[in-house]
Amino acid sequence: MKKIAEILKQNKHRDFPYPTGKWLYYQEWNRVLFLHWEVSYDALRALVPQDLHIDTFNGKAYISIVPFTMEKIRPRYLPSVKAISDFDEINVRTYINNNGKRGVYFLNIEAGKSISALVARTLSGLPYEKAIIHREQGKFTSINPYKGFQLAATYSIGNLKKEKTKLDRWLTERYCLYLDKKDRLYRYDIHHLEWEIQKLALHNLNIDYKIGELHFKNSPDLCHYSKGVEVLAWNAINIPIARKSEI
Repeated sequence: MKKIAEILKQNKHRDFPYPTGKWLYYQEWNRVLFLHWEVSYDALRALVPQDLHIDTFNGKAYISIVPFTMEKIRPRYLPSVKAISDFDEINVRTYINNNGKRGVYFLNIEAGKSISALVARTLSGLPYEKAIIHREQGKFTSINPYKGFQLAATYSIGNLKKEKTKLDRWLTERYCLYLDKKDRLYRYDIHHLEWEIQKLALHNLNIDYKIGELHFKNSPDLCHYSKGVEVLAWNAINIPIARKSEI
C-alpha cells in the first residue's frame, strides 16, 4: 500500500480534489496510444447527453480514440485475476466539463476478451462490448464485426515530451468519467500520477469508426503515446439532472 499512498500524495497536477472516501478499484492503463481528432461541435452534441457540458479547447471540440492494454484491474481488497483483469481495450471518448470537473464521456468501448467485457460492463455500467483485438510490438489491430469498426496501426515511439502544450494537458489530464444509464447520469472519480507522454509516429493507419454523423477514416490531428498510469477509482456518484437526457 506504500505505492498507492505515494500516488495519492501527488495531486498538484489535478484541477479538482479527489474524493475523501476510500477508493474502490485499482487498475493500470498501459502502453497507451492517444489519437485525437477535431470534430464538429454540432455533430458531437447530438451524441452526448444534454446535461453534460461538452468541453472545448479554444472553441474546438475533440474526440479521441484510445487503444491501450488494461492490466491488474481489481477491487480494493482482492487480487487481480489475469484471465479477466488483463485485456486490450479501445475507447472512443470526448471531453466534458460539468461544474469545473473536467472528465471524459465514452461514445464506445471495446475489449478484446468476452469475459472481461461482461465483467467490466456488469460492475461499472459502462457500455463495454467485445471486439477482436490483437497487439504486438509496434502494432495494434482491432475489428468490431457488430458495428463494422476497424483499426490497424503500425507505429514507433519517440522521445518523452518534456514540455507539454496546453492542448496536450487538456486532452490527457482528466480525472473523472461520465456515464449515462437508464435516464440517469453518473460520475466516476479517478486519480493517477500525471501522464508522461511521448511522441508517436504512425507509419500506417487504417481506421474506420463511424458514430452518428462523425466518421473517422483519416489520420488524427494529433497523437501521443504513454507507457501508462496506475489508477485508483471511486464508486459512481449520481448526478442530478435538469431534464431527461437525449442522445
